[in-house]
Amino acid sequence: MPIKIPDQLPAREVLVREGVSVMDEQTALRQDVRPLQIGLLNLMPNKIRTETQFARLMGATPLQVELTLVRIGNHKAKNTPEDHLIAFYQTWEEVSARKFDGFIITGAPVELLPFEEVTYWDELRQILDWTTTNVHSSHFICWGAMAAAWHFHGVPKHTLEKKAFGVYRHRNNNPASPYLAGFSDDFAIPVSRWTEVRGAEIPSGSGLEVLMESDETGPCLLTEAKGNRLYMLNHIEYDSTSLKEEYDRDVAAGTPVAVPHEYYPRDDPSRPPLNRWRSHAHLLFGNWINQVYQTTPYELEDIGGR
Repeated sequence: MPIKIPDQLPAREVLVREGVSVMDEQTALRQDVRPLQIGLLNLMPNKIRTETQFARLMGATPLQVELTLVRIGNHKAKNTPEDHLIAFYQTWEEVSARKFDGFIITGAPVELLPFEEVTYWDELRQILDWTTTNVHSSHFICWGAMAAAWHFHGVPKHTLEKKAFGVYRHRNNNPASPYLAGFSDDFAIPVSRWTEVRGAEIPSGSGLEVLMESDETGPCLLTEAKGNRLYMLNHIEYDSTSLKEEYDRDVAAGTPVAVPHEYYPRDDPSRPPLNRWRSHAHLLFGNWINQVYQTTPYELEDIGGR
């Protein structure tokens, strides 16, 4: 079944053009099913692009998903028009009384700051605590994953000597995990970060399991059965050109930056990059949505109390 998003959301036109099934309000009302309620707390600078990336992955699953866009209430976005935020987003306070089957917290361009110095850290801590009672399954991305691992388990992040930037080989540590159903033994995933989490510093009693990791960039995907959480430390949701745009931006600004690792054919930025992670991105989100569907209560109000 398709994803249900607002009719005028810019992502709709992109998804329809790509062949992703998108549902309008009237069609959704005619179907005698309860759609999965998924919230997306979007902390990324280019919110419109990020909406499209996640809607694309969830719209490819066979279940009906209703996506709610959420933003931090006390933070003013610099790169997204205010009228877009007013039209399509709700603040966390506006949705805090609701229950969600799944909730995604994205990355954010604040990774070099200590967590406590991020301007919206106090509100984000409240949101993380709220997910333990109002969300059936949480999925944290990049900096959002590091923030959640620090908040829930005290896992520190460390600044890298140089940016981990490119497409890196990762291995499948647990093929029996339902989140990795259909995954190859090794696969490529985009990485773009200045910080890292070290596997040796994950507390032994935390219940965190490293499902994916790379010899070059460390842990990639952690799961926590007790909290029903996924921590994706990299950007498996990225478009084909996301790394290219980051690279071109830094080059234009005169910022020293290496050519993204194993991204361009023959490491030649004049050649179009090849997407070697798209299928695994769809697999991961399809598996996550399926697990949410299999385990969430039918009545939304029954969610919580973990």
